[in-house]
Amino acid sequence: MATLNVPQNGQATKGKNRTRKPAPSVDLTAMVDLAFLLITFFMLTTSLSKFHVVDVAKPVDMPETDYAASRTLTLLLGKSNQVVWYKGAAEKAVPAKSDFRTIGAVLKKNQKAIAAMYSNDPKKYMIVIIKPTDRSVYKNLVDALDEMRIANIQSYVIDDRKLLNEDGDYLKRLGAI
Repeated sequence: MATLNVPQNGQATKGKNRTRKPAPSVDLTAMVDLAFLLITFFMLTTSLSKFHVVDVAKPVDMPETDYAASRTLTLLLGKSNQVVWYKGAAEKAVPAKSDFRTIGAVLKKNQKAIAAMYSNDPKKYMIVIIKPTDRSVYKNLVDALDEMRIANIQSYVIDDRKLLNEDGDYLKRLGAI
């Protein structure tokens, strides 16, 4: 691979009987070529990162179930990364508007309030209903699912089929649609 080049013109020094031998030099051109070939090979054959996939399994035929209004929190995903949320039944609710920077704090606060209401009964956990609208983007749904995992929400539902009249009114009134 590497060659050792020693010049043959060694000359004698004055006053001494020995000839001075020059220092050998090594030609590393072939080694550099090999290094770049190996770097190129490993760059082309390795994968840098894998995509992380969120599994969303939605049943084809979902039965109509009524959730306890005292344990539900509904998230309405609107335009421009806005979230309108309300606690309890839609008819009696007081909606509030938030965004994805503060929705985690809203989830934690309501989760603690519901746990305190039921004396920290593990069977009485908060249920979150996520309702994406036509004006929301897919990233909003993924962000909402991420917040469910971060806040350790045990039960949540993606309801993309029915947007109640009250939900539409809340979105219009708060400017999220």
